[in-house]
Amino acid sequence: MTQDAPPFFEDVDLGDEIGPLQKIVSDPEVVNFCEQWGNPMPNRFTDAATAERARLPHPILPGVMSMALMAQLLTQWAGPAALRDLDVVFRQPVPHNKPLNISATVTDTRQEAGENLVECDILMTGEAGERYVGGTALVSLPSKSG
Repeated sequence: MTQDAPPFFEDVDLGDEIGPLQKIVSDPEVVNFCEQWGNPMPNRFTDAATAERARLPHPILPGVMSMALMAQLLTQWAGPAALRDLDVVFRQPVPHNKPLNISATVTDTRQEAGENLVECDILMTGEAGERYVGGTALVSLPSKSG
């Protein structure tokens, strides 16, 4: 899904689809993320017993990790410095070791304060269409005219 250059603002239309980005996040990846993040272990993200005590069905992805995956979709599409805002709602726990699909849809384009802004609805779903995380994002794109 990686592209050489971001799209130009003038080439983006309402309803355009971004993605999907497909990921399977493994247990070791979650442990590594928690270690880098500085989250003490065991925790509900890495340990089944701790997750169960928190009334979760299994260890879950940290919310900030889920958001990072969603941001990855947008920055691969629009470039590493393009993301201006990401506002999400967590609908249900995001599992480890299961396919995750992340996609976005362009809902608005506008020029504001010298920037070419693209607003998107963004969604993380599971293999059977489970809606894990949804929200909106705002990215800035270059113009053909420079």
